[in-house]
Amino acid sequence: MPVSPALRAAALESKAWPFEEARKILKRVEKSGQKSVLFETGYGPSGLPHIGTFGEVARTTMVRRAFELMSDLPTRLLCFSDDMDGMRKIPDNVPDKSFLEPHLQRPLTVVPNPFGGDYESFGHHNNAMLRRFLDTFGFEYEFASATEYYKSGRFDEVLIRALEKYSEIMAVMLPTLGEERQATYSPFLPISPTSGRVLYVPLKDVNPSMGTITFADEDGTDVTLDVRGGRTKLQWKPDFGMRWAALNVDFEMFGKDHQTNAPIYDRICEILGGKAPEHYVYELFLDEHGQKISKSKGNGLTIDEWLTYADTESLALYMYNKPREAKKLYFDVIPRAVDEYAQFLAAYPKQADAKDKLMNPVWHIHGGKPPAPEPGNVTFALLLNLATVANTEDKAVMWAFIRRYMPELSPEKNPRLDKLTGFAIRYFQDFVKPAKRYKRAEVGEAKALSDLADALGALPEGTLPEDIQKVVYDVGRREPYTTVQKDGSVGVAQTWFNLLYQVLLGEERGPRFGSFVALYGIANTRELIAKALRGELAE
Repeated sequence: MPVSPALRAAALESKAWPFEEARKILKRVEKSGQKSVLFETGYGPSGLPHIGTFGEVARTTMVRRAFELMSDLPTRLLCFSDDMDGMRKIPDNVPDKSFLEPHLQRPLTVVPNPFGGDYESFGHHNNAMLRRFLDTFGFEYEFASATEYYKSGRFDEVLIRALEKYSEIMAVMLPTLGEERQATYSPFLPISPTSGRVLYVPLKDVNPSMGTITFADEDGTDVTLDVRGGRTKLQWKPDFGMRWAALNVDFEMFGKDHQTNAPIYDRICEILGGKAPEHYVYELFLDEHGQKISKSKGNGLTIDEWLTYADTESLALYMYNKPREAKKLYFDVIPRAVDEYAQFLAAYPKQADAKDKLMNPVWHIHGGKPPAPEPGNVTFALLLNLATVANTEDKAVMWAFIRRYMPELSPEKNPRLDKLTGFAIRYFQDFVKPAKRYKRAEVGEAKALSDLADALGALPEGTLPEDIQKVVYDVGRREPYTTVQKDGSVGVAQTWFNLLYQVLLGEERGPRFGSFVALYGIANTRELIAKALRGELAE
């Protein structure tokens, strides 16, 4: 579709990180004169796709869409699976580990599929899971298999070049290795013609003119093997650079754990006649204790766990925000991500200036086409507190409160709110409810709460949240809850609202209290206060 000059001009100046990265690519292609742009992401199919896979593809897609706003050059996103790697260890999540033991070190696309079904290998199964995973989220991509690329000859030309430049590659690699590893290292990994295993062995001869290498097979016999046609593969660091050179990759991002290796990848790409792509290095995720998330440890959140309690858009926002800062990825971050997404979505139609629109994360999450925000201001935090006081697992009960608050809303007309209602119930049952600790009101606190109940009783049902909030403020404007504002006026300290949350909701934090009362109902809130004063909530 045509891009307006104003929007393109704003893109060329935007400080949003996807546009900053896209401008680097634009500068690159303008200099080279190339006619298309290739974005790439990598995937190791030794395990199933996970939340990091989502993040890498989502973030790369954001850069791709930013570039497309700046340039009319066609783009592609290649999701590359390193499925020719040897299976170095058996994953914990397979049905029968002993079934896979005889196949250690064999390429993943040769290892039998432990899950059964129609897939011919473990690698093919995991590749299918990757494609299903990416398709579920609507990513636009092309899938590539290392096995297919090696065996079909797509890498043959560059592999011969790697033989010709063998000494230069070794000069890059050897200084990065320990003394013992230097003695046996080779960038080429032959696949044993007898055992089918990927071998980590030194080479006895390299013959570029014949396209062969010679090595000792596992039985000690010298074997000369053509490097082409999938008979060999490269070690993972040289493989990075080889792939970039062979495919003319323009952009690839990777985690901070690759950062020290990036110059190695770049140099090998250049040795093999390519131009190193633009990189973007992102920080790794941490668990709630600040430890790096690890697939083997199982700490942190999985993609399925996030999507049990929130929608894809909130996860995409979490991936968009500050990718170069280490962030904790555990259940407590979900409610805030959900509500922040709603705030950004609500702000988007009001942003008349193109620069502001391009700084809004929803532009990047939806590729420049964010949906219209749903009416109302029913936040996820508000739904969680409603689930607390409604004490229900039934969405219909929740919707009865919502529709009394805003009769124009319905599950049919507001599908996102309906989904969030279900998410809120599950999140409350699994995380909020077990952690609730109600505070018993002391004498002075009980008097303040009783006065709040009386003040609310003077309001009719249907009073606007802002008017209810004013009453809450007026009642709280007493010692010890007062504070002096900058203009000298007397305001209400946060301790007043903390008291309401702790006594009535059993939590340290909560939503805007006037909105909560409007949603839950004035009479219901007064009864909730009465229960708290009778000590029934803190039992």
